[in-house]
Amino acid sequence: MNKKQVKLPGPDHPISIERKALTLREAVYSPVQYIPRDDVDFSQLERSGHVTYCPYKGDCIYYSVPAGGKKSVNAVWSYEDPFPAVDQIKGMLRSIPSE
Repeated sequence: MNKKQVKLPGPDHPISIERKALTLREAVYSPVQYIPRDDVDFSQLERSGHVTYCPYKGDCIYYSVPAGGKKSVNAVWSYEDPFPAVDQIKGMLRSIPSE
């Protein structure tokens, strides 16, 4: 049986993980990740006119990913001014999970 090689990151092969995502858990829904704006390339997004309202979080705005075609319309959303109970997600972004 061949044993798999395990390597540690180092100067010759650095690995860094730099993200401050938040996990939001809501009622019976699966946990979701909200990503900080600084970790998003906004040149790949286009603000759409779609908006929704959640009585727990507030008004939600949406972005599309033009390069993704029809399946990426309104694929990213953000609560720019959420209710105080969920203020930690203010301005962070959430996207539809990939299939």
